[in-house]
Amino acid sequence: MANRVELTFDFVSPNAYLVWWPLRDVLRRTGAELDVVPIFLGGMHKLTGNAPPMIRNKDVKGKVEYDMLEMQRFIARHNLDKFRMHPQFPFNSITLQRMLFAADQDGRGVQFTEAMLPAIWEQGVDVLNPETLGAAIAAAGFDAQDLFARSQTDEVKQGLVANTSNAVERGAFGIPTMFVGKTGADRSTFEMFFGKERLDQIEEELVKG
Repeated sequence: MANRVELTFDFVSPNAYLVWWPLRDVLRRTGAELDVVPIFLGGMHKLTGNAPPMIRNKDVKGKVEYDMLEMQRFIARHNLDKFRMHPQFPFNSITLQRMLFAADQDGRGVQFTEAMLPAIWEQGVDVLNPETLGAAIAAAGFDAQDLFARSQTDEVKQGLVANTSNAVERGAFGIPTMFVGKTGADRSTFEMFFGKERLDQIEEELVKG
């Protein structure tokens, strides 16, 4: 039984928020485990030649409007009515991603993600203000000063770069990308799924023998 999902993740993506709780529901139903893999989406776009949908599709008549319609349908289907587009979007997420990487080193990447997603995508916390961001991180039960200090180290900086490069090498080009496979198996055997609309396929992959 496939029992692990690796979620390629950057807080800057609205779809990272939108996929989170529906994916957690899938994991609860299937008993699968979740790994959050922090990457830097801006770096991924440079490596792959990709761009945010609003930029990539801006010259395609009707495409941006349809994408927004699909987003609203997804929000309604999964009762994600607390979602608010962040006032600073698209914000520079590099420091936040490095802090997530540091938290993940401590085995708390999933907890950090789940705590900060509402702060960013429901409450609109100022992610570019270290004091405001630090207060939100501390309120979630993390040592904000420690995570910020570690985010400035070469180890964490290079670790995030390596995560981003490795994700691209595996085929990822955007968020959310999810890799599904068996715990302990060679990661090259994991199946890749892109987009929040693939949750049904992911659940099928998790439950099949």
